[in-house]
Amino acid sequence: MRAVIWISEETWMPCVRHAQELLPARAEVTLLHVAPSDVEELAAGGPAGLLGRRRPPRPPHERDLRAVSDAEARQILEAARDLLGRDCALAARRGRVEREVVAACADADLLVAARDGARKLGPKSLGPRARFIVDHAPCTVVLVWPEDPPGIDTIPPPPPHRGDTGH
Repeated sequence: MRAVIWISEETWMPCVRHAQELLPARAEVTLLHVAPSDVEELAAGGPAGLLGRRRPPRPPHERDLRAVSDAEARQILEAARDLLGRDCALAARRGRVEREVVAACADADLLVAARDGARKLGPKSLGPRARFIVDHAPCTVVLVWPEDPPGIDTIPPPPPHRGDTGH
């Protein structure tokens, strides 16, 4: 079995803890962190992109931002490996997060990912990234709650039946 655990800053601990319980000892595990490239693009291109002006050479702060991002990814991946307590591959990618996660699962049998939306039961418990990943992952996806699961009282009421007047 080949498993990928999606490591993000907000939800990596629950993903790793659930993976510890779920994955057999012989599983090949990859811890995956994806840094969103849009942050760097926004920081670098904002002033240069005004009024259609051409982009200047990469400023020093853009290189610094990437170095900080790379160091943060390495640190969180190493912390996740320590918590997992087993040998595993560490993969740091950069790009559109949801697409990079799906691409990293091309040869995987299982993806462990966290819900990233509202803290209530239902479809809104998945944000746009997790929804894309669930819809496009080429493997089994195990979704975990970043915190304790909400109660069933968070399920919205059903819509009224046609013809119901509410009386």
